[in-house]
Amino acid sequence: MSIRSLSRLSLAASLALLAAAPALAQQQLVPAESSIHFVSRQMGVPVEGHFGKFSAQVAFDPAKPEAARINFAVDTGSATLGVKETDAELPKPIWFNTPKFPQATFQSKSVKALGGGKFEVAGQLAIKGQSQGVVVPVQLVQSGAKTTASGQFVIKRLAYKIGEEEWADTSMVADEVQVRFKLVLTGVGKI
Repeated sequence: MSIRSLSRLSLAASLALLAAAPALAQQQLVPAESSIHFVSRQMGVPVEGHFGKFSAQVAFDPAKPEAARINFAVDTGSATLGVKETDAELPKPIWFNTPKFPQATFQSKSVKALGGGKFEVAGQLAIKGQSQGVVVPVQLVQSGAKTTASGQFVIKRLAYKIGEEEWADTSMVADEVQVRFKLVLTGVGKI
């Protein structure tokens, strides 16, 4: 067999493998229409903030949710509570330690369809060098070419070493932090 024949055979085999591989469409995040908020309690009073910068790599086929790949990166330096003095504290080592840990990340491990556009996404959430398993309920709603994924879940901030030293006192700042998100995506197939 000639080298030319081997090259053609190799190309044909490569194309056959690509055609046989399950194709997952890559969705695009629409940052201007998306948001990630967090609510904590300080001395019993709810305090709400949000992250201004985050990105996502999402490959999701509603017909095959188990094959989904979802990865998020949140710029911890973009956290704001809307008060200049407080916002200046958030990047410091005691809170997010942004110089050492500039991003919080989420990587999905499994996605389970629950029906009615509802899904359960399990994965690893890493903040400030600490990684914990989380299960996130997600509701998908489609309107035209856009799909909105929304949901909320609770984390324990001390498990991620957020608010150390004197701020580890949960009578001052509660351990539980609610995370709420609305992520607008393009390129998602019909639910």
